[in-house]
Amino acid sequence: MSGRKETVLDLAKFVDKGVQVKLTGGRQVTGTLKGYDQLLNLVLDEAIEFEREQDDPLKLSAKTRQLGLIVCRGTAVMLVSPTEGTEEIKNPFQEADGAQA
Repeated sequence: MSGRKETVLDLAKFVDKGVQVKLTGGRQVTGTLKGYDQLLNLVLDEAIEFEREQDDPLKLSAKTRQLGLIVCRGTAVMLVSPTEGTEEIKNPFQEADGAQA
């Protein structure tokens, strides 16, 4: 058995491509992945933060904030997904009036 640790997430295929990152505390950013390390610290270029609704912090608003070049600390990263090839779908467990089924 080798002493080298391997990560479950192979981010090499996402370098220089668009990614969406969800962070603890509810923040969500998108940008171009420029680098990463074994602790999941991420460097994003042309980053954009999606702001939350004031009255419902679980919903994203249409407002965005340009951040530019940022570092996302690995301990705060909850999810990394590509922006290409993904789309938002309607919640199949939510009824038309907004109540849970």
